[in-house]
Amino acid sequence: MIDLPAWLTAVLLGVVEGLTEFIPVSSTGHLLIAEHWLPRQSDLFNIAIQSGAVLAVIPLFGPRIAQLKQWREPASRRLWAMIGASFGITAVGGVIMEKLHFRLPEAPTPVAWALILGGVIFMAVELLVRHKPLRNRHTWPVAVVVGFAQLVAAIFPGASRSGVTIMSSMVAGTSRVTATEFSFLVGIPTLLAAGALKIFKALKNGAQEDWGLLLLATFVAGIVSFITVKWMLRYVQTHSFIGFGIYRISAGVLLLCFL
Repeated sequence: MIDLPAWLTAVLLGVVEGLTEFIPVSSTGHLLIAEHWLPRQSDLFNIAIQSGAVLAVIPLFGPRIAQLKQWREPASRRLWAMIGASFGITAVGGVIMEKLHFRLPEAPTPVAWALILGGVIFMAVELLVRHKPLRNRHTWPVAVVVGFAQLVAAIFPGASRSGVTIMSSMVAGTSRVTATEFSFLVGIPTLLAAGALKIFKALKNGAQEDWGLLLLATFVAGIVSFITVKWMLRYVQTHSFIGFGIYRISAGVLLLCFL
């Protein structure tokens, strides 16, 4: 473990969270990896900085949110319903997992294998859809698939919520840009609801925290997340996910070698 000042540890973890929350490389996995070398933080800390990263990207979806506010428009009601369906599936599954006292494994080895497997899947999906016509619209099958995909990501650290949802959407016939947007739109209420519930439980159970360091890490995560998502939304317009697949495989192999 590297001995660093507490404030620098908070900044580094905020950067890791902000960089990885929405791009398909797994924020949970990268935080677990980072905390293998840095001081281990509380669950409340990790959940709070995740919520900060999520809140920061909401302004990037201003036009889409403005559309969602038009309740009388059939397209807006349809999109609200699909987001609600995905969220509902994930929420019900999350409650069941909570009742079963499910806990994420914290060892780096499962994260490494999940990164590698995810990278292989990314490349396989890109090859599968290379000559396949993809739709630039949201569909009900995709909404259902995304709901279950979020549960898969919650069970396997390193799988990546955004990665699993985007890949499953593309396999179901949705274009990269539309799949990425829907993944982010569903992720905002899903992650905020999960974060709010866990923060409430942690505070109720008397969790102790250095609030100054927590606010610093959350602020850093928010700034970095905003910049990263803004870049990501442009990136998917002209690039495939093969680059992310190569990164995941490389990162997973390095983890297995050094850890």
